[in-house]
Amino acid sequence: MYPYQDAVLPIEQRVEDLLSRMTVEDKAGLLFQQIAVIGDFDAPGLFGSASVRDMLDRRLTHFNILFAPQAREIAEWHNALQDAARQHPLGIPVSISTDPRHHFTDNPATALMAGPFAQFPETLGFAAIGSAELVERFADLVRREYLAVGIRAALHPQIDLATEPRWARQNTTFGEDAALTTRLGVAYIRGLQGFEVGPESVSVMAKHFPGGGPQKDGEDPHFPYGREQVYPGGLFDLHLSPFKAAIDAGVAQLMPYYGMPVGLPGVEEVGFGFNRDIITGLLREQLGYDGIVCTDWGILSNTCWGVEHLTFEERMIKALGAGVDQFGGETRADVLVSLVKNGQIAESRVDESARRLLREKFRLGLFENPYVDADRAGSLIGSAAARSEGLAAQAAAHTLLTNAAAGPARLPLGFLKLYVEGIAPSAIGDRAIVVDTPGEADVAILKLAAPFENRGDGMSIESFFHAGSLDFPAAEIERIQGIAATVPTVVDVYLDRPAVLAPIASAVASLVVNFGASDEAIVRVLFGEAEPEGNLPFDIPSSMAAVEASRPDVPFDTVDPTFRFGHGLRYRPSRG
Repeated sequence: MYPYQDAVLPIEQRVEDLLSRMTVEDKAGLLFQQIAVIGDFDAPGLFGSASVRDMLDRRLTHFNILFAPQAREIAEWHNALQDAARQHPLGIPVSISTDPRHHFTDNPATALMAGPFAQFPETLGFAAIGSAELVERFADLVRREYLAVGIRAALHPQIDLATEPRWARQNTTFGEDAALTTRLGVAYIRGLQGFEVGPESVSVMAKHFPGGGPQKDGEDPHFPYGREQVYPGGLFDLHLSPFKAAIDAGVAQLMPYYGMPVGLPGVEEVGFGFNRDIITGLLREQLGYDGIVCTDWGILSNTCWGVEHLTFEERMIKALGAGVDQFGGETRADVLVSLVKNGQIAESRVDESARRLLREKFRLGLFENPYVDADRAGSLIGSAAARSEGLAAQAAAHTLLTNAAAGPARLPLGFLKLYVEGIAPSAIGDRAIVVDTPGEADVAILKLAAPFENRGDGMSIESFFHAGSLDFPAAEIERIQGIAATVPTVVDVYLDRPAVLAPIASAVASLVVNFGASDEAIVRVLFGEAEPEGNLPFDIPSSMAAVEASRPDVPFDTVDPTFRFGHGLRYRPSRG
């Protein structure tokens, strides 16, 4: 037995012993984390990436999974991957990570639909409920489900502030308010990691340091037209505040965003993953952070904002010089090996990051217990109890914006004849009679979703991002107003962004919003079987003109919003 294999020894001693036995190739492989396809190790990777077998040959031991089959299949694949890793003489175990996968978002670049896992509202929905205790319980459930299939790193929570109403990524934030985001973000970290990282933890990679919310024109830096982050209100420190709290809470890893800061005094205008002023100057030196810094996916190959003119090798040198430890979405460990061997990067610099990455594997207990119980995974994931909790949270996150003073459309509804759009009649069940036209109905129920501009070709990553105008199309507004003029109407809107709701609110009898909910959860709320407990996690702007005039880094900056942050009615008055 080598010292690094002795669980009794201190972790730092084990790290140093293992590091001393590693080749440059072994060390370089640690500094890369790429998407892996669950299934055949020899199958081509997604988006043109290498096969799992090829990545193992390159000494990669960190993998990110996207599309997931049933829980048992994930667990069995994970165990086979650990078997393959053990064939290397040093037997360094594999670490598996994932983006959020317990919600409704289905975007391969940001978050995955729940699949076999329990399904809860988006994090915006947790912000609407506002309970740190609920968030911690949820994160603990996520922890247990992740552990069951071998996922040991969470590429979440996203603790950016949603201060630009058009931004496509705010659905997976905790909203616009810094204090609420900080409180819920810390609870989320606690639920996944505990008070310190250990064998029962999921290592948290919070994102996107130092705050990804203030996007120019609300565009996203996954794309060249959204590469700039701007601070006309001078509120850089406000966006940083949730990350300071995360560091104090012991967050194990941080991910900088793609964006490049523009107009910040003394800060180079390059993407945060290349930015020494931010990663070393601010994070390492000022804030004293010694955890892992992993770049967002593909900054060397694709989203290299501010350093487009540099070669691939020069970008790698600059990012390591900035202070990052690992390249997300990249595979070219051979390039790093060449840079070390020709003297362009010191091996001691690689050792610095390798230590952090090895330390995390030891802290998680992966060297002692790399395998999971596939039989147990199949029965634990998405249990009836977990799904019931998810359904209750979906309902509770509903936020009642207006309620008819009287009449059949006052919520909760009674037994009526209903005209329904967007909800399966089977979900209504025997609660009401579903009719075919508004003219036959006592009440109409319309389930809508926040508008967005169609971009991309339907298959590209850009197609998954809901960006651009927050206005409903004029023809849709006219159609809704026509129904509302025919019959008292209830509208339920899924908000992944703060849509302009004024034309709808003024026309319909009752207006409620959700942040990710099944038909069953919606129906339970509308019929009073569950109470809408939400309060808005952001302002609802009155117009696109107000949005365009607002400052991207300043919360609550649109003029005369239709509904304010924190607004939310109840069916029953609260007891004093």
